[in-house]
Amino acid sequence: MTRRAGRGRHGPPEEFHTGGRLFSPMANGFALAGGHLPAAALLGAAGTIALRGDGGLPFCAGLLAAWPLALLLAESVRNCGRLTLADVVAVRMRERPVRIAVGVSSVTVSLLCLVAQTAGAGGAVALLLGGGPTVRACAVLGVGVLVAVHVSCGGMRATTWLQTAAAGLLLACAAVLAVLVLLRHGGDPAALAAAAAERGGSGSGSGSGSGLLAPERGHGWTARLDLVSLALALVLGTAGMPHVLARFLTVPTARAARRSALWATGLTGGLCLTAVVLGLGATALVGPEAVRAADASGNAAVPLLALELGGGAGSAGGAVLFAVVAAVALTTALAVAAGLTLASSASVVHDLRASPGRRRRRPPRGGTAAARCAAVAVGAVATALALAVREANAALLVGLALAVAASANVPVLLYALFRRRFTARGALWSVYGGLVSAVALAALSPAVSGGPGALLPQWDFAVFPLHNPALVSVPLGFLAGRLGTLLSPEPADGAGYAETEVRALTGAGAV
Repeated sequence: MTRRAGRGRHGPPEEFHTGGRLFSPMANGFALAGGHLPAAALLGAAGTIALRGDGGLPFCAGLLAAWPLALLLAESVRNCGRLTLADVVAVRMRERPVRIAVGVSSVTVSLLCLVAQTAGAGGAVALLLGGGPTVRACAVLGVGVLVAVHVSCGGMRATTWLQTAAAGLLLACAAVLAVLVLLRHGGDPAALAAAAAERGGSGSGSGSGSGLLAPERGHGWTARLDLVSLALALVLGTAGMPHVLARFLTVPTARAARRSALWATGLTGGLCLTAVVLGLGATALVGPEAVRAADASGNAAVPLLALELGGGAGSAGGAVLFAVVAAVALTTALAVAAGLTLASSASVVHDLRASPGRRRRRPPRGGTAAARCAAVAVGAVATALALAVREANAALLVGLALAVAASANVPVLLYALFRRRFTARGALWSVYGGLVSAVALAALSPAVSGGPGALLPQWDFAVFPLHNPALVSVPLGFLAGRLGTLLSPEPADGAGYAETEVRALTGAGAV
């Protein structure tokens, strides 16, 4: 074990961000699931089904369909990467502007998600304490401090074990609640579906959606396009999330990275199945009207279901199950926030802080100290932003972050790995084109202003009709990369592509 550990460590900075690359595929798969699927995903999926019946099933399918692309990229990312997404692109493009562009995109995506998770975790604490706005603000501040201290002191090792525990708790809690729901209906899924159809009006679903599905979308062409846009963000965005890609760099081999993605896919499938059962159970036992009255986004469906399964309001069993759901939600939000903070600090130190030459000359201790300071700084910024939007729909920010990741990170990653004719200018145009278009369209969408569920409900400057911009911004990201390559004065680096292809397929030269 000592000899293996010695081979796995590559110096303090790599140790801090990768944990020595010694995690097993199963542990890393649990950490992938726990670091990417917060309780908000379970609450949102179940809430969508509770309010919209079978209209919520595409959302569950989108959560599961997000992993095949990540599975396809797992081995290539492990073979070509070192600490961040920019390393994968830099295998064939070593220009400093490309690294900065990918670093800026990664930090932007991470901050959007981190703000959502910090605000959501603060809300879970406030729910347990039963306080008002002041208590919620203090809870958000406390969560931000806790995550920053946890990451800066423990690095990837502490983050991994927190994410693994969070995934286990989330799946166990969901499984127990699902079993209790089925037992209420004689263990017959058909009886559960019939009861849900009877009480919910066959799931026609005139209600709002989950947090990721923006409230009150309506039923016209914009609603259909919004659903397609969200599905595109879910499917492509997962493969572009910096903290997901970073997890593929914490295992010893590319094969282990692929097996980690398989574990995460299986765990996500189990979570989606339980979400369907819990959503139908909330419809049958609680009722769509009660769920909508408690929370228009539907995120209260699972807590209310737990209260009902435990014996109803005022019962000891109901209070216990309700507290367990809130505690699991808090744990998973902390786990996701820790992974995002770590990925952001890696991008700040490795991509934005100094050039590769300066990094090689810096002493290892200074590199680790810089990583810890970056984690604290990222946590402080995220906490300040979370305090500003603590009353907003946190899951909506996650959907926007997925759209930005799908628009800015995924095109440059796919081009760099699989397209021979791709230049540094194409990479810059792809990243900035996808990033700027996604952020600009999101800022002008109904998700930010113009409605009660928006981030800024008191304002109305929404001119883009869709809540999620992925349907437009993702093609723009790919198109910008193609145009940038065609208009580049320099030819594509064929030798660099050959090196990338050999390394991605064989692992030759991988760290």
